[in-house]
Amino acid sequence: MANRTIKLYKNYFKEFYVAQSDAVRRKINYCINVVRTVDRVPRTILKNMEDADGLYEIRVEVGNNIFRIFCCFDECSLVILFNGFQKKTQKTPKQQIERAKKLMKEYFNEKENG
Repeated sequence: MANRTIKLYKNYFKEFYVAQSDAVRRKINYCINVVRTVDRVPRTILKNMEDADGLYEIRVEVGNNIFRIFCCFDECSLVILFNGFQKKTQKTPKQQIERAKKLMKEYFNEKENG
């Protein structure tokens, strides 16, 4: 049974999280708990982003609403939660992916430079 540590990078995820309804927050908590505790997380919850080396999205669905939370792994057990957003189209908006890639790079640069 996995026991991954969940870490937030700055306040990006927190700002997204507190703006959501109780039902959405409960589902986000459930999905994050699955990522934290399950060895082989289903692709319906955690998916590797193509063309974005090392970037993943946590997939949250509540009714007809779809939310995505970007994250990555650090030292095999740490999940860093970046920005989250409500998805309104089939395709993940390129600007959201670019923002997450930028935050991931920023995180690893800050970690490397102390």
